[in-house]
Amino acid sequence: MNVGIIGAGTMGIGIAQVAATNGCKVWIYDANAKQVETATVGLEKTLTKLVDKQKISSEKMTEILANISIAAELKDFKDCELIIEAIIENKEIKTKVFTELEKHVSESCVIGSNTSSISITSLGAELQKPERFIGIHFFNPAPLMPLVEVIPSLLTEKSLAEKIYNLMKDWGKTPVIAKDIPGFIVNRIARPYYGEALRIVEENIATVEQVDDAMKTLGNFKMGPFELMDLIGVDVNFSVTKTVYNEYFYDPKYKPSLLQQRMSEAKLHGRKTGKGFYDYSEGAVKAEPVKDDALYQKIFMRIISMLINEAVEAKRLGVANDEDIELAMQKGVNYPKGLLALGKEIGYAKISETLQDLYEEYQEERYRQSPLLRKFI
Repeated sequence: MNVGIIGAGTMGIGIAQVAATNGCKVWIYDANAKQVETATVGLEKTLTKLVDKQKISSEKMTEILANISIAAELKDFKDCELIIEAIIENKEIKTKVFTELEKHVSESCVIGSNTSSISITSLGAELQKPERFIGIHFFNPAPLMPLVEVIPSLLTEKSLAEKIYNLMKDWGKTPVIAKDIPGFIVNRIARPYYGEALRIVEENIATVEQVDDAMKTLGNFKMGPFELMDLIGVDVNFSVTKTVYNEYFYDPKYKPSLLQQRMSEAKLHGRKTGKGFYDYSEGAVKAEPVKDDALYQKIFMRIISMLINEAVEAKRLGVANDEDIELAMQKGVNYPKGLLALGKEIGYAKISETLQDLYEEYQEERYRQSPLLRKFI
């Protein structure tokens, strides 16, 4: 298959690596020509490390690199059967690129977007042939993270989702099919993991270190919310939250955090800037959390109840089937267990009680329960 990738950032070059590893001929384009050069040099270094670790052979490295070509302009995609866009999360910029792209590709070429939160229907509606447009959302880093959300729009040709689903399986990925709703599966359901953690710290209930420690020790999460935000990028995480909040017509469940906004304004973006909620500079010492069993239990139950409630609501609304909801959270953000399974394990009555207590304390719709959650009790 001939595959085109638009955008040579971390996601773009990562998707290119996945496609090229699976025998596809790949063309990669970026409006910034220097970025493509930087990305391909970086890819060569990455593959060299994999050879050194005996993860791939030197012959496979040569094959992968030979499968990737640089496209000087969009018309170089004329022979592509599939194109995946992975550029800035801005609807106007994306639709402008898609409008130009349609002038140069065949009528049968499938156009996909790696957007993490923008409506697939709204992006595809600008195309002359919206039926060939679909969401193909990889997770960062694309070569390592198994999950791919496949999101058909209201206008996508009915059989296309299954075709892309099967292609992703052929590429060794774990695909799930999601409804075209803000945040799709993962970025919708995962919002409380960050949002509730931020609120707990904003209200001086606990420290960043205590929240992370509580979720890791009591919930077996590999990373706490603040460690994960630092890894993703505080600014990127904030941007996704704002998009989901706006797209849901300012539903208080997804209300962004002022603390996160200030962190973004200060360019304290996490690992990529050397400092976020934690200091990553050389020699920096990470503060040890003050252990408090009662506080840790309160933190864990508050955050996990919000997450489980969100998963139950996604089930109620048919965002995806149960299996895909569970798979998405485990494979997309490394949750230790599916949230629906975790709800049964903890007990839905306990989850409901926690949310009711929060609702009575704050008097906010943020803590309203899914109608389906009450039926599980």
